[in-house]
Amino acid sequence: MTERRSLASRRWTALALGVCLACGGAAQAQSLRPSSQLNLLRGAPVAPGPRTVDYIVALVNSEPVTNNEVRARLLRVEQQLTQQGAALPPRDQLARQVMEQLVNERAQLQQASEQGLRVDEPTLARAEQSIASQNQLSVDEFRRRVAADGMDINFLRNELRNQILLQQLREREVDARVRVTENDIDDFVREQKSNTDLGSLELNLSHILVRVPESATPEQIKALEARAQRAADRARKGDDFGELAREYSDAPEGAQGGQFGMRPADRLPEIFVTATRDLRAGEIAGPVRSPAGFHVLKLVEKRQAGLPDVSVTQTRARHILLRPGPQLSQNDAVTRLTQYREQIASGKANFEALAREHSQDGSASAGGDLGWASPGQFVPEFEEAMNGLRPGAMSLPVVSRFGVHLIRVDERRQMTLSDREQREIVRGLVREKKAADALETWAQDLRSRAYVEYREAPQP
Repeated sequence: MTERRSLASRRWTALALGVCLACGGAAQAQSLRPSSQLNLLRGAPVAPGPRTVDYIVALVNSEPVTNNEVRARLLRVEQQLTQQGAALPPRDQLARQVMEQLVNERAQLQQASEQGLRVDEPTLARAEQSIASQNQLSVDEFRRRVAADGMDINFLRNELRNQILLQQLREREVDARVRVTENDIDDFVREQKSNTDLGSLELNLSHILVRVPESATPEQIKALEARAQRAADRARKGDDFGELAREYSDAPEGAQGGQFGMRPADRLPEIFVTATRDLRAGEIAGPVRSPAGFHVLKLVEKRQAGLPDVSVTQTRARHILLRPGPQLSQNDAVTRLTQYREQIASGKANFEALAREHSQDGSASAGGDLGWASPGQFVPEFEEAMNGLRPGAMSLPVVSRFGVHLIRVDERRQMTLSDREQREIVRGLVREKKAADALETWAQDLRSRAYVEYREAPQP
């Protein structure tokens, strides 16, 4: 596996990925899909440093928010902003913002308590296990690293418990009440399509250039145009555009099949945008003349900002999953999967047979087959490793929140989404927007109903 970075240098990036409460549940292939994640602590939950005399900075319904709490959260926020390369505002200004965040959270936690919400020990343990796994550690190793970095594990667990409570409350009070109608979807699509700004249009083009020298004679120009026309005709008949680009194109990207990749339309030559913006995916434009020569263009994909892709790349993969536990440490799981990988690569074993025999996942009976998957269908750590493999290739052991995986990619394909599939994606986008608006309104309302008394200003 790639060299493991220290937990301190990662700054607890696993927390930012979110923790799935279902971790450790039934061993099903479906569990790879991030259906219920918590967006937890943004940055490291750092315990306060050397303590000064503490004091109360605010009361929220008679419950105190202390200066040491502000200092601890402030340090965490500063670490996150620094990692992101963002400019830090004045520290006293940031401290006031952090205090307001703590006041709002305190009011919400009190609401969760009034509603009887609780985080039991098994749920908290699963969350802690998930964080440890994402950092490629056992729980014991994770706790030792926490102590070595000068952090209090009880402080971290309490922060984690509070964030889970907040998520549960928000799901009950906000997410469960958000409704998306067909009219909402229609309005969203209409609004996005009415945006004619080129900055909101993205095009994925493939390109063939038949270059015309400045000194070319009319006869040479005619011959070069005919060459470009042959390439265009073959492309329209269905010949592989990448092969045609390697055969005909004089452009530097010709050797890579002529692909530009997805780019904003305002960063492409105007002649390319004009020729392709009204095409459908897969259609050909050209030859089009420019000072450089004759261009043949294929529209691979077109995307309006805010709308889902019309086509997606799907991957069909298999995996063998081992779940660390009392009888199998994470390191042992990695070692065992490394051995399986070597056996498969040498021809001594079959991936499907090993999956049926050893994989602790619902896909085991199908030889580890996970079926065709679209982007975003699996948890990020699994999907990132899968996307880095070409068809037929196997990964090194990959640690996710569900265990350790050996992944093999079997096939890839480009699929055009049906109207129904596109609408379902839009439904999700609209739901996210409505939920975000509803969350802000709910949080402001709850804050306005809380009794907040400010005492001394925080001293970071």
